[in-house]
Amino acid sequence: MRRNDSKHFFCIFFCFHTASLFATESNELFTMQLEDLLEVQVDIASKTPETIASAPSSITIFNEKSIQLLGVESAYELMNFVPGMQSTRGDWVGAVPKDHARGVYLDSGNILVMINGERINESSFGKASVYMPFIPIEVIDKVEFIRGPGSALYGSNAFLGVMNIITKHTDNTLAAMIGTHGKYGISASISKQFNDDLMGFASITVNQKEGENYPQGVKDPLQSVYFEFGLDIAELQLRGRYNQVELNEFINLAGYSKQNQHNSENSFVSLAYSIIKNSTTELATKIAYSDHKIASAGLILAGADNLDASDDFLLGPDWQTTDLNLDIDYSHHFNNDWVINAGYEYVNSKQISADVRTNYYDQVSGEIIVEQPYYLGAVKTIKDYLAFKNLKATFETHSLYTQLKLPLSHQFTLFVGGRYDDVKNIDSKLSPRIAAIYQPSLANTVKLQYGESFRTPVTNELYSNDDVTVGNTNLKSEYVKTTELVWRYQVENWYFNTVFFYNQLNDFIITVPHAFKTNMFTFENQLDDINRGIELDSQWQVAPIFSLTGTFTQYFDKPMNPTFKRFATLVASFDMKPMMVSVNTIWRDRVSVTGHDAAKFSQPSYLLIGAAASYELTEQSNISLKIHNFFDKHYDSFDPRLADGAVAGVSREISLHYQLKF
Repeated sequence: MRRNDSKHFFCIFFCFHTASLFATESNELFTMQLEDLLEVQVDIASKTPETIASAPSSITIFNEKSIQLLGVESAYELMNFVPGMQSTRGDWVGAVPKDHARGVYLDSGNILVMINGERINESSFGKASVYMPFIPIEVIDKVEFIRGPGSALYGSNAFLGVMNIITKHTDNTLAAMIGTHGKYGISASISKQFNDDLMGFASITVNQKEGENYPQGVKDPLQSVYFEFGLDIAELQLRGRYNQVELNEFINLAGYSKQNQHNSENSFVSLAYSIIKNSTTELATKIAYSDHKIASAGLILAGADNLDASDDFLLGPDWQTTDLNLDIDYSHHFNNDWVINAGYEYVNSKQISADVRTNYYDQVSGEIIVEQPYYLGAVKTIKDYLAFKNLKATFETHSLYTQLKLPLSHQFTLFVGGRYDDVKNIDSKLSPRIAAIYQPSLANTVKLQYGESFRTPVTNELYSNDDVTVGNTNLKSEYVKTTELVWRYQVENWYFNTVFFYNQLNDFIITVPHAFKTNMFTFENQLDDINRGIELDSQWQVAPIFSLTGTFTQYFDKPMNPTFKRFATLVASFDMKPMMVSVNTIWRDRVSVTGHDAAKFSQPSYLLIGAAASYELTEQSNISLKIHNFFDKHYDSFDPRLADGAVAGVSREISLHYQLKF
C-alpha cells in the first residue's frame, strides 16, 4: 500500500471507529447459521416464497455473511462458487467478465443478470457485463442464482442461468477499503422509516484501482461509482440507480495498449404500485426505464505494423440503448394451498445511437481510412456513422406468463407454467416449464424438472457492419431444452445436493465466413449440440465454530467453445467470535486448444487460494482482511479473438476493509 493511501485509510478508520461508540444497533453480519441459510426465502425460481429445497429449479444463494467469507469484490466473482458456472476475464470491450455456464462459453448473454428483479441485459450486445462490468459487493444483501433455464419467468437471456442481485435497503453503514495495486474505496448506506407508510433509503459506493503491471506494458485499472435510492409511500415504490465504470488499458478488441478505453454507464428508474395486497391476492403494476451507454476503443493495428501510418489504430463503439418496461403481476392463494401466478410484460427496447470511436477517419468520404493523412490526433467519436445506421433498431416485445403451484399432498408438489414472448419482426417463443418435487422424508427431497429457454439475437448480430462482421437479419432465437434430476439430502448440520442435467442446445448463433466478402464473417444459426453433466454442492457444520462448503462440476460432453470441463471449490470457515476466518479454493481443469490461428493454447489445471478474516471491534463495527490468489498463481483464460488465445488472470490482491453499522 502507498503511504498516502494508508494515511487516508486510517484517518477514515479513526473517524468511523470513534462514531461507533455512539451506535446502538447490533451487528447481524455473523449471526446466520447453516439451518437459517437453508430456510432462507427465495423468490427468483417461482415468484412464490420457497426454500432452496422446495424451489422448482436448481438454486444457489449467497447471503451477506457468505459473501464476506468468500472475500470477493464484485458480484460476477460469485459465479466461481456456483456449480455449473465460472467467470473469467476475456476480450471484448474492456476485458469485461465472461460467463461460463454448463459447458457454454459465449459472449452473447446466455445468463440473465438482474438487480432486484430488474434485467440488466440489453438489446445491442446482450451481455449485462458490457454495461455493468463491476457490481460492488458493498451494496449487496443477497445474490440468488438459477442454474439452468429461466425463460418461463424471465424471457430472453435467462438461457443457461439467472443471477439476481438483491441490494441493501435497510442498512445504515459506512465502510472504507484500501489495498494493493493502488486500490481504495468508500461506501455509505442510509435508511429511515419515517412512519408506517413512509420509508426511504440511499447508498453510494466508489471504488478505484491503479492496476498491476503486465508484460505487454499495460495495467488493468478500474474506476467505479454505484448509486441507488428508494422511497416507499404506502403502496407506492420509487426506485433508481446509477452505475459508471471505466476499464482502460489492459486489453480491448484483442489488442493491449495504454490508449485502450472503456467507459460504461447504466441508469435505471422505476415506479411500482400495489393495487391489491392482502393475505390471498396480490395485483401490482410497474413501469421502468433504463438507459445503457458505452464508449469504448481498442487497439486494432499497431503503427509499427502499418506501412501507411505511423500511429496506432484504435476503434470501438459509442452506443446507447434504452428500455421501457411495463409489468402487471397477479398472484392468488387458494384455500386448498394452490397458488397461481400470472403476468403481462411490455418492453420497448431501442438502440438510439450507434456511433463509432476511432482515431482515423476521412471526413469527406465518411469512411475509416487507416492512412496517415486521415489521422485525427486522438480517439474521437464520429456521430451518425453511416456503416452503423442499421443498428439503430427498435424491439417491441409482448409477453404473457403463468404458473400454477399445486401441493397435491404433504409430500408432493407440482409446478406447471410457461411464458410466451412475441418479439415484433424477430421471433416468437413459448417457454414451458414443469417441476415435480417429492419429499418422502424430512431429510430427502427429489426433483424432476423440465424447462425450455431462449435468447433473441441482438442488434450486433442482426445489423453489424464493420471491418470484421456483417449482420444477418434472418437470424432466429437460440433455444435450449433442459431436463434435470435432483436429489437433496438435508439434516440439521449437513446437506448434500446432486443435480444431473441434460441440455439440448439448438440453433446456436455462431460466426461463419461470409459467402461473398473475403476476410469477413457473418452470423448463422448453425450449431446444435448436447451437453450433459453433474453438479454437486454440500455444506457441513463440522463443529459450532467450523464449517466446510464445497462444489464440484463434471461435464460428460465436450464443452461448446473451449472452456473448463471440470471445476470445484472448497471453503473452510472458522467462526471464533469476535473473529472469523475463511480459506477458499477454486480448482479448474486444464484447457487445451489446437488449430486456433495456427497457434496452440494450453493452460494446465490450476488451484487459486484466497482467504478472508474479520474481527468485531464492537457490536457495530468490524475490520476485515481479504486476500485473492494468495500464492500469486499465474494462469491464463482462453479467448478466441487473441492470437495466442491467452488472457492473463488476476494476480495476488490484498485489501483491508472497515465497516461501521449505526
